[in-house]
Amino acid sequence: MFAATDLNASNRRKQGLIKTLFLLMTILLIVPVLIILTVLIVKGGPVISFEFLFSDPKDEMTAGGIFPALIGTVWLVSVALLASVPLGIAAAVYLSEYAPDNWFTRTINLAIINLAGVPSIVHALFGVGAFVLFFKFGTSILAASLTLAVMTLPIVIVATRESLQAVPQAFREACWNMGATRWQTIRRIVLPNSISGILTGVILEVSRTAGETAPIMFTGAAIFLPFLPEGVGDQTMAMSLHLYAMATQVPLPEHAANLPYGVALVLIGMVLAMNAISIGFRMWLRGKKKW
Repeated sequence: MFAATDLNASNRRKQGLIKTLFLLMTILLIVPVLIILTVLIVKGGPVISFEFLFSDPKDEMTAGGIFPALIGTVWLVSVALLASVPLGIAAAVYLSEYAPDNWFTRTINLAIINLAGVPSIVHALFGVGAFVLFFKFGTSILAASLTLAVMTLPIVIVATRESLQAVPQAFREACWNMGATRWQTIRRIVLPNSISGILTGVILEVSRTAGETAPIMFTGAAIFLPFLPEGVGDQTMAMSLHLYAMATQVPLPEHAANLPYGVALVLIGMVLAMNAISIGFRMWLRGKKKW
């Protein structure tokens, strides 16, 4: 009486087929990443050493290390985060908690979406005109970082807005019923409960900021500077531009042919390390949630 019908058997076959299809699609996404990492580890792993990480480039970048580029990337990412994260969070709080739903806010939302789709080379030209020439910052870390901040600002705004909107409305209403102001509710309840989602946007920003080449090429990064920057007004080397130069501009001898793979491996490892710290902090904050 309880035997499976032909319809049940057909549904199981269809479900198994769809499950297998989704599994194959997932594998197709993972395999290229594994291949890239394998190639980088095999070719770039032997290049990495203490001298490679902590010495300056030598012999027209055909020998030596990447220490100035490594420190320069940290400078660029840090200043870009300091410029974009507070501004992005403030804009998201206004759009999510204060702004009415009218044509003006809808226009702002459309502009944010469009800004996220602008090619990086266009941001580079904007950075040259705005920060290098108009504000007279010159080709410097400050100009390059602000260009990167403008480029990644939509990531922070969108991630923060979604995180703020995920906080239950009942939390806000309970605070208002207790006599708290809107700002007190945002500062004490909404933001603490959305910080893990905000960190997601920061993680995405770090990944994109560290790997961009065009915006910094025109605004503050140099192909070869065998010294460390002393402040945001100096130029600096950067890992992404250093990799581009070694792969396309520098004629490498045969014994140094794998140097670009080593630079790429260090760059990926650097981004993964920054992301791991943010992800660990985000998981810790999620564990403290009460809902």
